[in-house]
Amino acid sequence: QVQFVESGGGLVQPGGSLRLSCVLSGTIVGIYTMGWYRQAPGKQRELVASISSGGSTNYADSVRGRFTISRDKAKQTMSLQMDSLKSADTAVYYCNLLPTRNAYWGQGTQVTVSS
Repeated sequence: QVQFVESGGGLVQPGGSLRLSCVLSGTIVGIYTMGWYRQAPGKQRELVASISSGGSTNYADSVRGRFTISRDKAKQTMSLQMDSLKSADTAVYYCNLLPTRNAYWGQGTQVTVSS
């Protein structure tokens, strides 16, 4: 059974940093793009950043220049370095493929940016 497991969230002050990690439990065969998503209270889940099998990255306008996505294909892990955090970044962060697979959603990791 394939599932993503996220970790690294927490409470941080505005302007601070966090590094999220995602581990793939199970094996996905083939070439695939991975992504970090987030869902804030009362809002729809949104794509924050993605990284292809070849290492090409894309970012939402709201996080470009502040977040950095990386991936270790051999270890089936992915990270999201988040700097200059804002209160608007408060959300539960998830990882999944792009496009997403419903069965692969994990529990997510809570990120709270507050003073």
